[in-house]
Amino acid sequence: MIKPPPLRRDDAYARIRDLVVSRAIDPDEPLSERSLAEALGLGRTPVREALRALTQDGLLVVHPMRGTFVRRLSFDDLREIHEMRLALEGLAAFLAATRGSTPDLDDCVAQLRPLVAAETIDVDAAQQVGWAFHDALFRAAENGRLTAAYEALRAQSGLALQTMRRYSPDRTRQAVREHLDIHAAIAARDPEAAQQRMWRHLASAFDARLQALGATRPQDTGRKGRS
Repeated sequence: MIKPPPLRRDDAYARIRDLVVSRAIDPDEPLSERSLAEALGLGRTPVREALRALTQDGLLVVHPMRGTFVRRLSFDDLREIHEMRLALEGLAAFLAATRGSTPDLDDCVAQLRPLVAAETIDVDAAQQVGWAFHDALFRAAENGRLTAAYEALRAQSGLALQTMRRYSPDRTRQAVREHLDIHAAIAARDPEAAQQRMWRHLASAFDARLQALGATRPQDTGRKGRS
């Protein structure tokens, strides 16, 4: 089989992934290769390759005799994503702090400070800058393999966030302060403090997500974030 050009295959992957993460695709309906190709203005071959890659990355699931569907994440999926984020983002914070802050991180902080100081916080803006902060953190870590592992997990994190599209204003303000605290440790070149603060930040975010789902976090999940 002749594979599609990488740019078309990558474009199909990115565009279908965005549809999945934004909940534009009904998880109860099987994905149609032909319908997606027509809607995106792409050939069926790059779409087929993209669906295969998205399945490998855990965003889609194939049910024999039924078709390919958007994956519904279980509690165990959420727990595993959280534990992987503890490992990857904790290490990224540690490595970034060994090198110090970067212009990208400084720019994120410059955008976060007025948000946390505002009388009414802009939840959507804070979440967008928060994601940008995490991306900048991995660039600051200067470890390509670590970044690749994070990017593979990032899409699943986005899928997990479908269950909770917006944080509350109080949680959002707390998250912004946590980002600022992580940056302060990185700027001070204190790797252990940066890692600990990242762990606490992720544990708090996981607790907020579970609270939105009406679930309870197991005692051992994110324990490092409580130390």
